[in-house]
This record gives sequence, structure tokens and C-alpha cells, in this order.
Amino acid sequence: MTLSDADRDLVVAELGRDPTPAEEILFENLWSEHCAYRSSRPLLSAFDSEGDQVVIGPGDDAAVVALDDDTYITLGIESHNHPSYVDPYDGAATGVGGIVRDTLSMGAYPIALADCLYFGDFDREHSRYLLDGVVEGIADYGNAIGVPTVTGSASFHENYEGNPLVNVACVGLLSADRLVTAEAQAAGNKLVLVGSSTGRDGLGGASFASEDLAEDAETEDRPAVQVGDPYTEKLLIECNEALIDEALVESARDLGAAGLGGASSELVAKGGFGADIDLEKVHQREPNMNAFEILLSESQERMCYEVTPENVERVRELAARFDLGSAVIGEVAEGNYVCTFDGEPVVDVPPEFLAEGAPMNDLDSVEPESAARDLPAFDLEDAFEAVVADPNTASKRWVYRQYDHEVGLRTVRRPGDDAALLDVPEADTKLAFTGGADPNWTTAAPYDGARAVAFENATNLAAKGASPLATVDCLNGGNPEKPDVYGGFKGIVDGLADMCRALSVPVVGGNVSLYNDSVSGPIPPTPTLAMVGKADGPSPGLSLSGEGDLFLVGFDGGALGGSAVLEHLGGSDAFPALPEDADAATAVETIRAVAADDATVAVHDVSHGGLAVALAEMVTDDVGADVSVSDAVSLFEETPGRVVVETTDEAALRDLAGDVPVVELGTTTDDATLSLAVDGDEVAYGAGDIADLRDVLARELD
Repeated sequence: MTLSDADRDLVVAELGRDPTPAEEILFENLWSEHCAYRSSRPLLSAFDSEGDQVVIGPGDDAAVVALDDDTYITLGIESHNHPSYVDPYDGAATGVGGIVRDTLSMGAYPIALADCLYFGDFDREHSRYLLDGVVEGIADYGNAIGVPTVTGSASFHENYEGNPLVNVACVGLLSADRLVTAEAQAAGNKLVLVGSSTGRDGLGGASFASEDLAEDAETEDRPAVQVGDPYTEKLLIECNEALIDEALVESARDLGAAGLGGASSELVAKGGFGADIDLEKVHQREPNMNAFEILLSESQERMCYEVTPENVERVRELAARFDLGSAVIGEVAEGNYVCTFDGEPVVDVPPEFLAEGAPMNDLDSVEPESAARDLPAFDLEDAFEAVVADPNTASKRWVYRQYDHEVGLRTVRRPGDDAALLDVPEADTKLAFTGGADPNWTTAAPYDGARAVAFENATNLAAKGASPLATVDCLNGGNPEKPDVYGGFKGIVDGLADMCRALSVPVVGGNVSLYNDSVSGPIPPTPTLAMVGKADGPSPGLSLSGEGDLFLVGFDGGALGGSAVLEHLGGSDAFPALPEDADAATAVETIRAVAADDATVAVHDVSHGGLAVALAEMVTDDVGADVSVSDAVSLFEETPGRVVVETTDEAALRDLAGDVPVVELGTTTDDATLSLAVDGDEVAYGAGDIADLRDVLARELD
């Protein structure tokens, strides 16, 4: 990828001269789609990012949200899609490393990770190869640095075959007095690079992430993929904590996309300053590196700190204590962003122009049409088995069993439930954490599918007794220059924005990843969310206890569009009708109140796979259920914002629900069997048979 003629003309006009080779490649990367959001930024104003709890919203390395006056969390999400296709192990591992360093740069200690993964059809060997490598990369890196991976998702869709997605979110914890930002504070302060030495790995990663994947990407683009070292990252985590303990950091930025050039120029530009940097001062691990290699290398495990002159030696002492390299590479200055190499200036540009000067794209869009209803004939047994054994709805235990989800001793509710739950005694509360999206929903209806993604994530939190607090998004799309692709992308942005606004959940940050296109075609529009909430009361699990009766709480949508059952049986339908904004907000609050009620003994959300999958997941080796529903649509529709509730007090449940519909489903049993009656048809499956159906990932991958 090279700087386009139009962009080059703008640079020449601003500088009054031709750019140097180092300047040209710096503009190419910082003005890429990956860094500058040229196709998406015009749309992102749709999001509401404010709230009393929001301390720092979009624009920094991670968002900061208050749990109380003294205790903050950070929340961030990133994509590492293209690298994970070229090298699934290192691509996914360095995605974890990057989002953890975003957390460090705010002064926070990382306490939890979420991974949301998307691959081609599960029955394809290449999809399984990518899945295996990605999960191993996340597990090895996350386990080694001691940050638990507690929630996430794994989805399969044929249109990810040539371009998988790896979206990773991180939650960090800090006290209010430890907050650091990526905004330079004063001219004369020193810029100190701490961490690994700089090599040639990851060169041009930002521009690589801003173009379609070519057929030979797995070999030709390997140099653009970073190589991670989790043991150095662990040292960097602890060193960062020590630096914050001693208040030695004025501002910070991790070295991610566009490497040192991106981190240092954005840091000083955000503060309204320039910089004087000597590239030869950067500690290097490879000989004869030139200026643009030093500037653009995306070697991992590196941080750029702004430090007052009197604190520089102490910073370097602490870096040495943790066996980390360090170098004073320059200082914050008035005027331009200037980099010298071999005694000569190789970059001399206005920092605001470099960081914010990229022109936005004005692209055409086409809205997709809604599908008409053409439902197949339903054989209840075939439909149930197909949906419960679908890799998208089946157990993801094969994935999360490879992660250490309890390190740090905060994990109260582990992966496999609607949301993870983390203990935060510093604020006398628990933090619920969930994440994911459904490509079938947003393929069927980008706008309503994205509304459903937001609704479902909020429901996951509410089902564990938590009130949604804030969310970040990772907006993944194909080539935006294609009107149908951009139309779908615009739909997911507007859908997320509208539902999050309706639920009063501020969108406090995020990431955009476009050009996820390959010879296989564009990916589905994929709006991954990572959402957190506060749980101050009881938090029921999803497994049946056998003590109560079963009810469905929430508004049904009466349609099968985007559902797993249509994926298997064929046919078409409109996407389910979601409740109006006020009703959606009421439903989420009602579910939270029901989950916190003393009479409630189990709660589980109804979404992917519909009621059939929800019930199958609730049955245990000791407790079954006897359930009756009116028709197949009721059993398989995937309308979110609904939960199955096991309660010992029906009257209390209906009183709490108010105007939110409550439908009696049946009762629990002591025979460990799920018995379903649907419009005259009946099927029954024992817990063991259900477990076998749901164990498809482990059966095929072990």
C-alpha cells in the first residue's frame, strides 16, 4: 500500500514541499483506514458517549468508567483480524498484548479479558486450523501474563472463510488518583521508551490492516505480523504498576498501530505540542535499521512515557529492575513533530496535521432488503438436533477450558454462563462482563440485527442481576467502497447507537476494522460489543435447580429471520420485531429485578438457537424440564431481550414483570430429561444425549 496521489497532494500543499521517504510512509500508515477511520468517522457521531459514570470516553487508549468516587475501571476493545489470518497464533496473541497495553497506558491494572472470534464454516479444515491457532495464541499469551479470559464468543459463518475476525476486550482497575491519559502535558518533558527492543516485525501493520486480504496473504504479508513475548509483557505490566505507584508518568501511550511514529505523534498532538525525537536513541535488536523501520516497526511490548526531567533516572532504574530496556528518545516540544536520523531531520511535520489531517471518505451506500416469509416444514426432532448441535450454539467449553479464567482471584462466575462476574471489593460491588455479536442476525438485517446485538448483551448482564454500565464496540466490515457493504456497515452503526441510547448505555470507546474482504468476498457486518454492568445483589446461575416452575419473560418477535433453524432447514423470514425503545429498556430492568428476586433460582437468556437451545443448556444431570409451546416459531425464534426463569413464586414473578409478558412454559423434573411438546409433536432428550449434541467442537477438535 502506498500514499494515494490525492493524499500526497494534500501533504505537499501543507508542507510546501515533497515529503521525505520517512514522512511519506508515516502519512501512509497514520492516514490509513485502520488509524484514521476515514470511512467510519462520519458515522460514529451517532453514538452517545456521555453519562455521569463516564470519566474518559472515546479518543484515548481505553475508556474510563467510575464504579464509585474512588474506583474506576478501564474498558477497551481491539481487532487483530488480518494478522490472525496470516499467522493465527501470533496474530491472536499480539491482539491480547495490544489491548492489555492500552489498559496500562491509562494507569490501570488489567483484571479480565474477553475474546470474540469469528471463523468460516466449522466443517472446513482451514477454519479449524485458524480456530486452533487463534485459541492457542490467546491462551498462551493471556495465561502467561496472568490476566484471566472470562467471557467471549465463537461464531462460524461461510463468509469469514477468507478473513476471520479476532476481537479482544480488556477490563482494567485503578483508583481515581492513578489515572493517566495519552495527552502530553508540558514542553521539555522527556519521552522515554520502555520495554522490548525494536525490530523489523510488524512493519506497515496499520496499512496492511487497511486493505483487502490477497490470495497469497498467508505468505506475502507475514512480515506485517508482530511477534509477541508474553513474559516481557508481564514484566511490563508490573513495571507500569511501579511507575504509577511512584507517580512518575505524566502521560503514556502504548506502541501499537504505526509503532513509535503513531504513539509519539498522537501523544504530543493530543496535548497541542510537537516533539524532537532522535531515532538512533531507540534501543534496537536488529542491525542497520533505517529511519522508517524504526518509526513504523510494530514490535510488541513497548510503551512510550512522558516523564519530567527529574524523574527520568528513576524510570530507567525501575525498567532495569524488571529487566526491561529503556531509552530517552527525545522530548515534548513546541512546534512541529520532528524526528532526526544520522544527524539529519527525516520528519518535520505539524503534529495535528499528521494525527488528524486525513480527509474523510464520502461513500455511497445501499440498504439491504428485508426477506419475505417462506418457512420450511418442521420435523421437530430433526430441527431440535440440528440447532442444538450447531457449532454456533453448541458448547464452547473446548475454547474456554484452555484459558486460565480464575487467575487473580476475582472470578465469581466463570465462562459458560450469560456473563462473567468479577469481584471488585474496592468498590464493594461485582462487575458483570459479556461480549459478542451474531453474524446471522446482521446478515439478515444489519440495522435490526445490530439493535439485537446490543439488546442481547444488555440482557446477558441483567440475567446475572447486573445493571448495564457502559459498552465499547468493535465495528468490523468489508470493503467500504462497495455500496452494499457500506450500507450494511452504516446499518450496524445506527442499530447499535439507537439501541444503546434506548437502554441508556453509553458507548465509551471502540475500534473500527474495515477492508475485511478477500477472494472469498466480504465478511458479514459484525458489530462486536463488550459490555459491563454492576451487580450489587444476588446473581443466579443458568442451571435448573429442580425447585421451581419455568416461565419465559420478555417480548417475542414472532419471526425466524437470522435464526439457526433456517440456516439448517432453509426457507426465509423477516428478522424478529424488537420491542420499541421504552419497552426494551423496561424489559432489561425487569429481567435484572427478576434475577435479583429471592424466589428466582435460575435465569438464562434466550437468543442464539432460541428457546430450544436455552432449555437444552439449563438441563443438568439431575434436573430436567417438561415444557410446552404453541408452535415451532416460538421454540426457535431468536428474539433477544427474553429469559427463561425458574422461580418458586409465580405471583412474585408476575408482579415484578408488570407489563413485560410472562408465559408459562412448564415445570422442572427429577428425571434429567428435556421433554418438549410443540403443537402436537413431542420429543424427549436426556441430559447425556443433549451433552453429546452440544459437544461438537470438542468431538471434532480433540
